[in-house]
Amino acid sequence: MTTIVIEAEPQPIGLETGRTALVIIDMQRDFLEPGGFGETLGNDVSLLAKAVPPAKVLLAAARAAGMLVIHTREGHRPDLSDAPPAKVNRGSPSHRIGAPGPMGRILIRGEPGQDIIPELYPIAGEVVIDKPGKGAFFATDLGLVLANRGIDTLLVCGVTTEVCVHTTIREGNDRGYRCIAVGDACGSYFPEFHEVALRMVKAQGGIFGWVTDSAKVAAALEPSVASAAE
Repeated sequence: MTTIVIEAEPQPIGLETGRTALVIIDMQRDFLEPGGFGETLGNDVSLLAKAVPPAKVLLAAARAAGMLVIHTREGHRPDLSDAPPAKVNRGSPSHRIGAPGPMGRILIRGEPGQDIIPELYPIAGEVVIDKPGKGAFFATDLGLVLANRGIDTLLVCGVTTEVCVHTTIREGNDRGYRCIAVGDACGSYFPEFHEVALRMVKAQGGIFGWVTDSAKVAAALEPSVASAAE
């Protein structure tokens, strides 16, 4: 276990790699890929695609350092028994959860569009959390996974910054985890929402946590990667 310091706002943060998890939120094909559900709603998916290269840097650094890596996917049971009517019955009927989409039924577990993009696909030993809500803690076993590994700090990235990423950070903060948003590895269809969401995390001395970027995390992890290789 290696102790490192990551340059971040509102101040640097020290952590132990063995007590830290990288949580990659909802980097799913339907949200990020051209022709997917996100694009059919009129969104510019290239705005989310900008987060992929930094996320790859972050993922590679975490893997090399031997950190716990957790991927999440938003999605529901095929019979929609875990999908609240208030969530299902909004928007155009043709674009609702469970309706046919360009990559299978929209936000249904096991459909091609619900899966993670190839560039960030999980490898053996990495945890995949299927979540029915915005936050990664709600109605999942994420808390149990983290407790079993003695995790106290979360590096969080993914999409979208102001929705699922932000909700997960807020949930983690309330549960006592130190949450670090890796800003350039997060993305939103609305750039102004992305910027404000990150500002909210680090406001008032870090009311929800810290904000950094993938290069700073990778640089801080270099000594632990070298140590792991010895």
